[in-house]
Formats: sequence, structure tokens, C-alpha cells
Amino acid sequence: MTALQTDAVRHHDPRVRGFASDNYAGVHPEVLAAIALANGGHQVAYGEDDYTAHLQDVFRGHFGPRAEAFPVFNGTGANVVALQALTERWGAVVCAASAHINVDEGGAPERMGGLKLLTVPTPDGKLTPELIDREAWGFDDEHRAQPQVVSITQSTELGTCYTPEEIRAICDHAHERGLAVHLDGSRIANAAATLGVPLREFTTDAGVDVLSFGGTKNGLLLGECVVVLNPERVRAMKHLRKLSMQLASKMRFVSVQFEALLTGDLWLRSAGHANAMARRLESAVRAVEGVTVVRPVQANAVFARLPREVGERLQKRYRFYFWDESTGEVRWMCSFDTTEEDVDSFAAALAEEMAAHSA
Repeated sequence: MTALQTDAVRHHDPRVRGFASDNYAGVHPEVLAAIALANGGHQVAYGEDDYTAHLQDVFRGHFGPRAEAFPVFNGTGANVVALQALTERWGAVVCAASAHINVDEGGAPERMGGLKLLTVPTPDGKLTPELIDREAWGFDDEHRAQPQVVSITQSTELGTCYTPEEIRAICDHAHERGLAVHLDGSRIANAAATLGVPLREFTTDAGVDVLSFGGTKNGLLLGECVVVLNPERVRAMKHLRKLSMQLASKMRFVSVQFEALLTGDLWLRSAGHANAMARRLESAVRAVEGVTVVRPVQANAVFARLPREVGERLQKRYRFYFWDESTGEVRWMCSFDTTEEDVDSFAAALAEEMAAHSA
């Protein structure tokens, strides 16, 4: 055993898995193998390498001949770059109040992107044409930030999925009003696995203009992609990516991960497995008296409500987050490497804690 391997064992027990986030999971072995394959020798930096060139064909196979992929480091970077490319300095973005760009990106879209978010409360994380119209107004009013983009998330922060028809209705409605449509697809593969349709059916074919394609939550080491589906809607993507500090010098190592993910069915296998584990978890925790599943399980997230003290004790055994501190609602996430044994052990621990609470 090398010194590095010894340190790794000391710092990290690879047998431990939790339900806090699919970001907690490691790298899929097939992705690690692809990174190793791309290593060795020299390749041109900053995206002029063979892997990034081939990646364009990979994305066009999924999203159509006009698609162009711009690899970036992370999801916040993808969203900021995409929204900048769709807005002017006085522009605004209509999104759900629960959207990741609003609540989980530290104000980056507004502070770094220089745009205004116009948020709309939703019961399930999903916008509708009627909800969009609550903020899509005041055009040409110099006193109001101008609505220029609608941003939706697939799957949503509340674990729900838009149908292709719902996204098409949003795109048609937005385009009629001169608004572009951005899709935050940090868990886009989980949505596709649930819907059982090709990726382009609820993106390109539905009228989405630009999407942020997620990889990190589905087994990549790092990296997301801004995918331009409608070139007429965007401007200066390559300059905005650099300006936003999202241009990787050794981009081949980002691109080859997406090649491994998307050339075959790895993206779908991994997402489908995570979704299946979430359904197994839902079924198991529903059987525990005193625990209520509070949202539809349509991707790889389970939202539940339980006594706060039970949740706090359970957190000492498994990592997860409280979603709503005031109600005791928690979120449990499954990943590509979540096992049936993980789910069953967690459900058993939950049952033990609930029984102790009720005793």
C-alpha cells in the first residue's frame, strides 16, 4: 500500500454513504477510466483539443445538429454564463422562487451575471404560463428590469419533473412575449429516466433555447456544459465563459467525462438507478409510522416530514439535510452508487429512531 493509499483510508471510509446529496457520491468508474484514457501526451489547451471537438458531435447526437456545447467547471458557472448570454444589462429572468439560481447560488446570477431575478412562488417547483405572467410585464418601462428570459429546472428543486408538453407550453408562451427559455438541467438525466423520452424531446423539440447540462450529480468528477440549442438567441458565449472564469485550460479532462457519460447509456443507467433507489426509499419510509412523504417522488429525491428531534438523532448516523427548518421537512437524495442495502439500512435506522421517540 502506498503512502497516498494509506492517507486515503485514514481520511475517508469508502464504505460510508449517506442521503444528503448526489454531490456526495464519488466518480463513476467508467468516467475515471475515461479520464485516464485522455491522460498522457500533449493536447491543445482551452478547448482546442480532440476530445472537446468530438464532444460537439456527442451533444448533437442528443440535441440536434445546431447544438453547441461549452464545458464549464460547475453548475453555478453554467447558469451564470447561460443567463448572461441571453440577457442585456437591464435584463431580468423569471424563475420559480425555489429555483437553485435564486436560493442556492449565493446571489451569483445577480452579482456576477449582472441581471435581476424575478421570482414566482410555486406549489411544486414548476412554472406555468400563468405563473410566468405574474412577472412577465412592464416591457419598455425604464423603471423596471426588463423580463428577457424564463428559467426552469428539470428536474426541479422539489424533485418534480416537467412533461415535454408542459415545457413546450412554457416555451411557446415565452417566445410569444419575446422571452428566451433557459433550462437548468443539473439533474436532467434523472428527469429523462423518469419520463422515458430522449433528452431532445423536452429541450430542443420543446423550444428551449439554452440549457445547463449537469454531470457532477450523475457521476462526473467535475464539470457541466452550457448547451446552446438556438444560436440566434445567444451572444458571445466564448467570451462570457472566459470572463466568468469558467474556461478550463486542460478542457480535455472535462470533455472526455461527458463523452463517457453520453456516448453510450451510462447517463441513463446511472440516473435510472438513482431514481429506482429513491422509489425504494419512498416505499420503505412510508411504512414507518409517524413519517410522512410530502412530495411526489419523480426523480432521485424523497422529501419527508418527521419529528425534528428524530431527524437530528438520525443525522448522527446518516448525513442528510433539513429542507424546511420550520416544519421538520427533510430531503433524502439517492445517487448512482446508492445500494439497496444502503436504503434498507437507512429505513431501519429511521424506524428505530421513531420507535425510540414514541416509547
